[in-house]
Amino acid sequence: MHPSAFFPPAVACALAVSASTALAQTCQATAAAKPPVVVELYTSEGCSSCPPADRWLSSLKGRSDVLPLAFHVGYWDYLGWTDRFARPEFTQRQYQWARTHRAANVYTPQTIVDGRDWRGWPKLPSADAPAQAVAPVTLRLTRQDDLVTADVGPAAAGTPALAGYWAVLENGHRSQVRAGENAGETLAHDHVVRLLQPVAGWAPLAGLRSQLKVTRGEVATPRRVAFVVVDMQSQRPVQALALDC
Repeated sequence: MHPSAFFPPAVACALAVSASTALAQTCQATAAAKPPVVVELYTSEGCSSCPPADRWLSSLKGRSDVLPLAFHVGYWDYLGWTDRFARPEFTQRQYQWARTHRAANVYTPQTIVDGRDWRGWPKLPSADAPAQAVAPVTLRLTRQDDLVTADVGPAAAGTPALAGYWAVLENGHRSQVRAGENAGETLAHDHVVRLLQPVAGWAPLAGLRSQLKVTRGEVATPRRVAFVVVDMQSQRPVQALALDC
């Protein structure tokens, strides 16, 4: 359960040779001034209405203007199939969104788009919305071997308190489901969140440097690392970037 990245606006990769002549790969990306749309899908392999939403999320691969995140939840496991991608913290995150939105319950598939409950998928609200505001901070991700560094630039005076989180994502997963509502189906998953690590709030004027040590994962299920900056009060994203190298 660790990371590697997305298709950001600017990516530069170089090979540096160490004193021992071993090759160490360095990769860097900088977020665009206009942040990507952050799409959180809450899904489960035990939910019969989830596969269409999973396929839609997979169709967002390769887009630099969208950061898709698939959070698998475990409350459908009681039907007899245990979703191997579900984590208690993902279920808790969905319940926290429900409290934020003053919703009476949670459901799957649910999409949270830029911190708002969105029931209009496969359409994204940004398709008709006014141009998204410029992010209040800059964001750069750098990877050297298994260490990924996020550098968030200082914000202007008056910017609300900020917080953030790391997300480790994997593409290319397949599951042969043998029980529950999807019994007998082979399900495909992309943008699967395998690790979610919150980053405590910081003073916007000071900026932030945060680091995450991750392995590169399996060739068959490419691993990516994303960092999302959020408004600490509303938890809505204000900048985001994923690194694909």
